[in-house]
Amino acid sequence: MRIGLMASVTDDPNTPFEAIIENAKQAEAEGFDSLWMANIFGVDAISTLALIGRETTRIQLGTAVTPTYPRHPTALAQQALTTAAACDGRFNLGIGLSHKLVIEDMFGLSYEKPARHMREYLSVLSPLVRGETVHFDGEHFRVHGVKIGVPGQPKLPVLIAALGPVMLSIAGSMADGTITWMTGPKTLETHIKPVMSDAAAEAGRPEPAIVAGFPIALTNEPEKVRATIDQSLVIYGQLPSYRAMLDREGLKGPGDLALVGDETTLRADLARLRDIGISDFTAAIESSDADMAARTRAFLAAEC
Repeated sequence: MRIGLMASVTDDPNTPFEAIIENAKQAEAEGFDSLWMANIFGVDAISTLALIGRETTRIQLGTAVTPTYPRHPTALAQQALTTAAACDGRFNLGIGLSHKLVIEDMFGLSYEKPARHMREYLSVLSPLVRGETVHFDGEHFRVHGVKIGVPGQPKLPVLIAALGPVMLSIAGSMADGTITWMTGPKTLETHIKPVMSDAAAEAGRPEPAIVAGFPIALTNEPEKVRATIDQSLVIYGQLPSYRAMLDREGLKGPGDLALVGDETTLRADLARLRDIGISDFTAAIESSDADMAARTRAFLAAEC
């Protein structure tokens, strides 16, 4: 199981952009396997990772995730392939539906039939990233005669944020795997992995990757830190898709899901995920205490 970091991305215009680049260079120097970046309302994740790719040589880079609705699949394919070329093939494109709250209520776009949207999106995107010419007629997209070529035509893994059975089937049959958040080990083992793996096998595709993100903190005060995580990540306990995963796991909120405790506890938590067959663990380090965050990062680096 590879160990990576979730890059902290802020929408504060006073944050030095160089700090994002330096954090990635430091992660590579520390031995982390990967660095993942969310695309919310701060910097554009794909563009930023292209720049990081020019400043690093080994670390895998990926989006977790870039929303599909605001971006036509041909435009996203072009941007992602360009970034993959800039990263010498180390870029992983993670995409997702986002949430009705964002897509419909904030952006004014229709969030109707999200699974159909993703199937059609991948029907256009996937051949483009393979360097093929697309001819597709669907309800949402009608694309003909488009082919995108970039220097070296880099291999570009595509993963989708999938939690429910329909989306997991799409991830297994049409993509290279899934990226999860707010999803506990029991749910990963009994729901995420088997549903997606069965779909991949039926489609004749390789075993799909699972990039599992968790809040994490190395601490001797676990209950205090869990309460802090509950407060800082409260929105994730309210969004319907994540709430369903927490309920499936039997948890009240994000703090209960987080990996929190001393070195022995955290090693056991990581070992459980490794035994389940998680391909990539992505650490969202709790940053409310700078010293605790530094200790947590050093612990994870030693586990890589």
